Amino acid sequence: MRITKNQPTTRTLADLYRAIDRAHAVTITYLKPGETDPTVRTIEIHELRTASVKVRKGQLTGGGIVIIAMCRLRGERREFHLSGVQAYTVHRIGYLLTMPANTTYEVPEPAPVDDAQALFFYELARDKDDADYRPRRKLVQTDTGLAA
Repeated sequence: MRITKNQPTTRTLADLYRAIDRAHAVTITYLKPGETDPTVRTIEIHELRTASVKVRKGQLTGGGIVIIAMCRLRGERREFHLSGVQAYTVHRIGYLLTMPANTTYEVPEPAPVDDAQALFFYELARDKDDADYRPRRKLVQTDTGLAA
């Protein structure tokens, strides 16, 4: 059993990625936010993601790493935050559960072929992140505050 507070996060992530590559089950001791008693779960990790950062009341919340896995106790897909994992054990047991397929896919409408402007608006509407983008202020080439 590995205690996460006694090792760097990179070591924990390396072990979890190795478990994904080899399709080995992992038992975690997990403390949910706002609770005092940890739970022990055996999970089959399918993905590690970074959570989005949100600003609430002027404070940054979120961020961190999320473990997407199948929980053997419930038999369904669950998400666990890496910051809540107190200890883990990587087993040699293979995966037993199958990850459900994503059901949120929407079939896009066919692209217009007769009008160039209609095709332009179709492409803008298809990419939801950029469709409503308007800069908050005029961008000037000498402005170094936006440099990467």
